[in-house]
Amino acid sequence: LPGFSLSFGISTLYISLVILLPISALILYVSGMTWQEYWFAITDVRVLQSYKVTLLGAFYSTLVVTVVGFLWAWIITRYDFPGRRLLDSLMDLPFALPTSVAGLTLSTLFIPSGWLGQFFDAVGIKISYAFPGIVVAMIFTSIPFIVRSVQPVLEDMEKELEEAAMMLGANKWQIFWRVILPTLVPALIGGSSQAFIRSLGEFGAVIMIAGNIPFETEVTSLMLFVRLQEFNSPAAAAIASVVLFASLTLLFLLQVVQGRLFNKSTGA
Repeated sequence: LPGFSLSFGISTLYISLVILLPISALILYVSGMTWQEYWFAITDVRVLQSYKVTLLGAFYSTLVVTVVGFLWAWIITRYDFPGRRLLDSLMDLPFALPTSVAGLTLSTLFIPSGWLGQFFDAVGIKISYAFPGIVVAMIFTSIPFIVRSVQPVLEDMEKELEEAAMMLGANKWQIFWRVILPTLVPALIGGSSQAFIRSLGEFGAVIMIAGNIPFETEVTSLMLFVRLQEFNSPAAAAIASVVLFASLTLLFLLQVVQGRLFNKSTGA
């Protein structure tokens, strides 16, 4: 874009108003608490359990979306079949659909009498209003991060590398493990990390399907809402600061890891 000064100024103003200013306000609000008040707010037994539930749900959902998202990206990139464009466009649905609507739809589908829930209920598995429902909601909202991270790398991958490996006698599995997968590792790590971070802060979809049972299906974002309903804004801000610190730390580590992987791949 022409005009570096103007472009840089607009970008900095946008970042300051939309990102830095709210973060600063949160930090200033929390700084008004004493250390004992802050520690009590973030280490309450119910809050600690919400951390555990959130981390476990994000971990399991990230494992699933990494595998399924990679297969999805592979199919829509490597194969041409009827409905491929529709399948590709559906991947952006979690971005466009309000998360509360997604959660309500998922909870309706997975209740014991629902279209999908009846099959799980037949084998004694409860999805809606249980911990598996949290994982399902997180999978739905985070899977686009994997697909949209891996897909462009697959599209830009040079076919000559695979052809050269084939001419040297490598079979399809050897080509995948030694030629294709190493190229995809940075994209997989980036997409998985973003999916994990997205799941940590998920609210709308989760609360509609989790049932919000104390010590069982309460996520950290719900605890913020609970504390606000209790008119305990300082405690809500304290919990929010923990989530903010965790997200920023993970994003920073992601940038470091991706930078090292990029330098390693380019030989820099």
